[in-house]
Amino acid sequence: MRTKNAFMLILTAFIWGTAFVAQSVGMDYLGPFTFNGVRSIIGGIALLPCIALLNKINGASGKEEGNKRELIAGGIACGFLLFTASSLQQVGIQYTTAGKAGFITAFYIVIVPVLGIFLKKKIGWKVWLAVTLAFAGLYFLCITEKFSIGKGDILIFLCALVFSVHILVIDYFSPKVNGVRMSCIQFFVCGAVSVPFMFALETPRIGAMAAGIVPLLYAGVLSCGVAYTLQIVGQKNVNPAIASLILSLESCFSVLAGWLVLGERLSIRESFGCILMFAAILLAQLPDKKKE
Repeated sequence: MRTKNAFMLILTAFIWGTAFVAQSVGMDYLGPFTFNGVRSIIGGIALLPCIALLNKINGASGKEEGNKRELIAGGIACGFLLFTASSLQQVGIQYTTAGKAGFITAFYIVIVPVLGIFLKKKIGWKVWLAVTLAFAGLYFLCITEKFSIGKGDILIFLCALVFSVHILVIDYFSPKVNGVRMSCIQFFVCGAVSVPFMFALETPRIGAMAAGIVPLLYAGVLSCGVAYTLQIVGQKNVNPAIASLILSLESCFSVLAGWLVLGERLSIRESFGCILMFAAILLAQLPDKKKE
C-alpha cells in the first residue's frame, strides 16, 4: 500500500511539473483569477462522471453516508486553501523569477514537518535528513541568480505556507472520506470563490477562453481533476512530511520536461539538484528497521 501511495504522489508531481507549460501559455490569454477559476471548474466537472461510475461499481457505503459532514467540511476547507495558495502563486510570480518562485514554493517540504511537530506528527531523523537533501537540491535546481527578497518572493512564501496547511488538512480528512468526492467539492469551491475576483479585477472574455482552451483543458482535467485527486487518495495513511517530499519532485519534472519537450539545456548545477532531490525521495521511502 505504501508503494502504491508513493507512486500516486510521484505521478501527481509529474503532472504538476509538466503542467507549468500549460499554465504559462494560458496566462497569455487569461488573467490569473480567470485562469485558476475556469480550470478549477473544469477539474470539478471532469470528476463528475468518475464519481458516477465509482458509485455504480461500489454503491454508497454506510461509512461514506455517515461521513457526509466531514466530506463537505474537508472539500470546503481544501477549496479555500487551494484558491488562496494558487492565487498567491499566480500573482507573486509576476514580480519574481520562475526559478525563485519554484524554490520558494517548495519551502513546504520544510514547513510541513515543522507544523507537524505541533500536531504531534512523529518525524524521524531519516525524514529530516531527506528534507535537508531535498532543500539543497531545490536550491541548485531553481536558484541561478543573486538571491534577494522582493514583493513577489513574500507572496510566493505565503503561498508555500498555505500549501503546507493544505497538505496537513488533506492528511486529516483523507482517511475519513471518499478522496474523489472531496477533490470534486474542492474544485467547485475554488472556482466559485474565484468568480468575484475574476469580474472585479479582470475582464474575462469567452473569446479569450476559447483561444486558451488547450492549456485550460490540460490544467483543468490533468493538473486539477487527475493530479489533485491523486494527491488526496495517495496521501491517505502517508506521513505528510514524506508526502510533501515526494510532491516537491514537481520542480524536477518541470525542468526535465523543459529539457525533453522544449529542448531547454539542463546545466550541471540543475542536474546535481535533480540528483539530490531524487536521493532524498529514495531515502524517505526506505523502510525502517523493525525492532525485535
